[in-house]
Amino acid sequence: MSKRLRSSEVCADCSGPDPSWASVNRGTFICDECCSVHRSLGRHISQVRHLKHTPWPPTLLQMVETLYNNGANSIWEHSLLDPASIMSGRRKANPQDKVHPNKAEFIRAKYQMLAFVHRLPCRDDDSMTAKDLSKQLHSSVRTGNLETCLRLLSLGAQANFFHPEKGNTPLHVASKAGQILQAELLAVYGADPGTQDSSGKTPVDYARQGGHHELAERLVEIQYELTDRLAFYLCGRKPGDFVHFLSSLDLSELAKAAKKKLQSLSNHLFEELAMDVYDEVDRRETDAVWLATQNHSTLVTETTVVPFLPVNPEYSSTRNQGRQKLARFNAHEFATLVIDILSDAKRRQQGSPLSGSKDNVELILKTISNQHSIESQDNDQPDYDSVASDEDTDLEATASKANRQKLLGKDAN
Repeated sequence: MSKRLRSSEVCADCSGPDPSWASVNRGTFICDECCSVHRSLGRHISQVRHLKHTPWPPTLLQMVETLYNNGANSIWEHSLLDPASIMSGRRKANPQDKVHPNKAEFIRAKYQMLAFVHRLPCRDDDSMTAKDLSKQLHSSVRTGNLETCLRLLSLGAQANFFHPEKGNTPLHVASKAGQILQAELLAVYGADPGTQDSSGKTPVDYARQGGHHELAERLVEIQYELTDRLAFYLCGRKPGDFVHFLSSLDLSELAKAAKKKLQSLSNHLFEELAMDVYDEVDRRETDAVWLATQNHSTLVTETTVVPFLPVNPEYSSTRNQGRQKLARFNAHEFATLVIDILSDAKRRQQGSPLSGSKDNVELILKTISNQHSIESQDNDQPDYDSVASDEDTDLEATASKANRQKLLGKDAN
């Protein structure tokens, strides 16, 4: 990160000095106090990374810096820039405001409710509006104007939009033009590097044909981000030569039954579970950075702890329940689940039976035990919010393997 960024930037939400976190999908830099609110919103609202203590792909950090420096915050605070807002009593938070309720209410209004974003004139056909926005995005990504594309995405443009006349997606267009920062932005908003155009070519193919080799390599990294992130969580290093998977652990009949349930999931449900585990990895790693960087006498309080994945209203209550229960897995149990997911991802991609050394897996789990503090099963469990039904007791078994088996079984139903 540049010296200028470290010394002169301010928090996008309260204008406090020296922001140390970034909201990647919002293109803003935020202070510790405001970040505590962002973390409670969930990754579907704000994807936070520490600017110094979290590993950054260089072009991803460059993308966020470019957005922030080019005024991306004005997208989220558009109506607050109107002098009439001051007259009406609407204002942004300031550094002296309390985190709760002042900063929290403002941040939720800004990013969750999108209360200050410029709205397009109402139209009868909302789907047509989204289609028009997506077509504009499809055209805009060939340029370097990131803030225009972020504005379109904030209004509802779809990063994976398939243009019926052009026969490709915005990521194809950005890749052909060598716009690596646009590709980063699209990927943050869910663009799939593996999507094929009408001729069967992927954005990676477009980048390679255009001689944009750095972009092509980065798109491949993004394509394997989920499995790479899970493997990195286990081993502390990125796997090489795109062998992005590990062997599975079979120790008991119950564990084998759990793995069998995992393997019986449809590809769609398996992808959902893998994404949920990815989000839990992100929550645990962000928590570790958070606890390591905060002033324990001021910020590390009950109000800043994120004990489980926040509810995503776009998901079913069943899926949200399963996501929250992942927090109950101690480090060893969670590592075992991650290994099984990586193993089954390999099986699904290669269509071959799994093989591997039990000793290697045991070594991985021993490493995990050293890297992460294993909480006792007798510890008090966190209080879950209202989506976790009292009747949903099948996921609350105390045996770790039963925990895993029943989680997977519920997703399969």
